[in-house]
Amino acid sequence: MSERVMPGRTDGLITLDAADALWVDLTADSAVPTAPGAVTRFPAHAQAGYVLLGSHVVATVRASGGQWTVAEAEVRRAATQLNAVGTDRQDLVRIGPFRGVPRQECTKETPLRWRRRITRALHEPAGPESAARREDGRPYHLAGIDWRRILVEQTRDGAQRTWWLPRAVVRMLDAAEHAEKQWVHAARTRRAGAAVTEPPSHARQVREADPRQPTSREDPTASLRPYGRELEGQLYSVLSRKPGTSRRVAGWACAVCRTAPATVLDHCHEHGYVRAPLCQSCNTQERPDHLYGNDIRVANRYTHLFDTDAGDWLRHWHRCPGCRARTTLPLPHLAAWTAHTACRSLRPTHRAPRGRKPCGVLRVSWTGSQNAPRSCLLTVAVDFCPSGEHRVLAQVAYREATERFRIWLAETAPAVAAAAGPDRLDGLPAQPRPVIADTSGEDLALF
Repeated sequence: MSERVMPGRTDGLITLDAADALWVDLTADSAVPTAPGAVTRFPAHAQAGYVLLGSHVVATVRASGGQWTVAEAEVRRAATQLNAVGTDRQDLVRIGPFRGVPRQECTKETPLRWRRRITRALHEPAGPESAARREDGRPYHLAGIDWRRILVEQTRDGAQRTWWLPRAVVRMLDAAEHAEKQWVHAARTRRAGAAVTEPPSHARQVREADPRQPTSREDPTASLRPYGRELEGQLYSVLSRKPGTSRRVAGWACAVCRTAPATVLDHCHEHGYVRAPLCQSCNTQERPDHLYGNDIRVANRYTHLFDTDAGDWLRHWHRCPGCRARTTLPLPHLAAWTAHTACRSLRPTHRAPRGRKPCGVLRVSWTGSQNAPRSCLLTVAVDFCPSGEHRVLAQVAYREATERFRIWLAETAPAVAAAAGPDRLDGLPAQPRPVIADTSGEDLALF
């Protein structure tokens, strides 16, 4: 990382062109690819009073002679934050296409809204590469990040194309969008409280850009309140119809990662109870990968759900009174756990350059329903295995799977297990609730 001194610096301020060069230089070795023109090229808009670099808001200051500048220390701070982000190219979040392509034009006055901008670019007839090269208002970068270089395109059913980004990048762009909203709101509040007869002085603008001044933009979740148990026991079908619910959810930090603003209200589709507000990234991470209505592909992200971050996710899932009372998980989650954890030793391996690696892709399907546990059967198989495609590894009865899960839960998350069970809860649902359809997104009829 370079520590060179930028030319044309006055009181710690540098020109926009110098800031562009510094940003590229400092982030050259970052795991997240960055783009030139991060401060000067659309959708960056220095005249709005700020630019976004990663998840960091950098204030712009009009210097003498009308030239726009930024604080060099702020650019360096944004680069340091970006360089600390690690990406897993296998841990992806789908960003489109979904139903209802946004029709709103993205102009220079439009805030980041990165999902809308990417959606518009991806729906250009010539594709994202052609759209990114145009200079007529289409996005070249987003918050200084070159999203084209990490965009993953997949083809579904031989026809439909879908686009994905690494989860770490999605979280960063979500944090940038929230930080921008907070900055704009704070700026409007300052203007409303200031005297309208006299414009702000240059000295005041410099103070606002001074990184030593404490501001809310350093932490995108500084103004968010942590989620307690405010919504526990409430039915999603009732709460989601109440006016102001979306605005209330947006005031919480994500109940799982606690580092991003909440955007959705996660709920148990098997019992219908609200769990907690989550950010978009965590919500997609916990959603099962349905191939069909009763078939799940066990993706790499289940390592986070049942291994590295198991304590957080188990606590989150058991916010549902129905799951907590029965000391289990919804059927799709239980099926994924059975394949990923209980049947891990049965998965075949094959030789690799560095030892042996698990073979193929795990898949679990089930017949019957959790409402009829005697007839419900889970089938764990491995697809794309050289020794035999669709090889069945195990067939586990639902009741056996739930018993295995209870034993594992007590060993993995004792506090969660201690709070579970019908003898520890009041006001339990008398009967399991049917699956509640969720039609908020394409192909998400169940989850």
